[in-house]
Amino acid sequence: MKNCIIIDDEMMARTIITELVSTKSYLNIVAEFSNAIDALKYLNKNKVDLIFLDIHMPDFNGFDFINTIKHSVKVILVTSDKNFAIDAFEYDCVVDYLVKPITEERFEKTMLRLKELDGRIQKSQQEIENRVDSDSYREFYINKSNRLIKIDVNTILYFMAKGDYVYLKTETSNYTIHNTLKRIESKLPKDLFFKGHRSYLINTKKIIDIEDNSVLIGKDVIPISRRNRPELMKRVLLL
Repeated sequence: MKNCIIIDDEMMARTIITELVSTKSYLNIVAEFSNAIDALKYLNKNKVDLIFLDIHMPDFNGFDFINTIKHSVKVILVTSDKNFAIDAFEYDCVVDYLVKPITEERFEKTMLRLKELDGRIQKSQQEIENRVDSDSYREFYINKSNRLIKIDVNTILYFMAKGDYVYLKTETSNYTIHNTLKRIESKLPKDLFFKGHRSYLINTKKIIDIEDNSVLIGKDVIPISRRNRPELMKRVLLL
C-alpha cells in the first residue's frame, strides 16, 4: 500500500485524482493540499510514497517543490501545460507527466508505469542483496603475534565461542580470535556456514556424519541444538 498526497490549487482537479486513485487498492490518499507550503509542512512530519503534484501553483510551482523536498518520494506531475514534459523527466523522482483533463485510460497507463518502476527497483535491490551474499568473504586475515595470517574459508572446520574470544579450527591449524561469533557469522558465506548451536559455527561442507543432535567434523563431535537440527537437515542432500 502506497500512501499518497495530492497537491493542486484546483479543487476539481483534486477531486478527479481522488476518484481515480480510489479504484486502486494499492494506493491510499492520506492528505490533500491546495498549496505547496502546507504540503511541505506536512512532509516535515510525515513520510509518503507518492505525490500527485500540480506544476502551476501560486508563489511556489511544482519544480520548486521537488527541489525542496528532503525525503525520497515518487512524483506524478499533473498540469494543463504540455510544455514542461522534457523538463519534468530531468528529475529522477518523476514517474509520469499527466496533462489535464486526466482521462481514466491515461491514468491507467501511469499506474502501469508506476508498477513497472516498482518492479525494476525491487529487482535491483534483490540483485544488490545477491551480490552482497556472493561477495561475502571467501578469505580473510587474522592477527597472530603481530602477523596477518590469511585464512581460506574453504579450509575452516568450525568456530567455537569461548567468552570474549572465538576458537577457530582449520584443516591444518588452530587459532584464537578476539571477536564474537555473531560478527564472524555476518561476514562469512551463508551457503557454507551454519550456526547449529549458540557456541558453534560450522562449515557444513566438512560434516562427516550426523547422529542425533551432533555432527562429526574432523575428529571433533559438535553439538547441534534440537531446535536447529531441522534447518541443518534441509541443507543436507539425502539419497
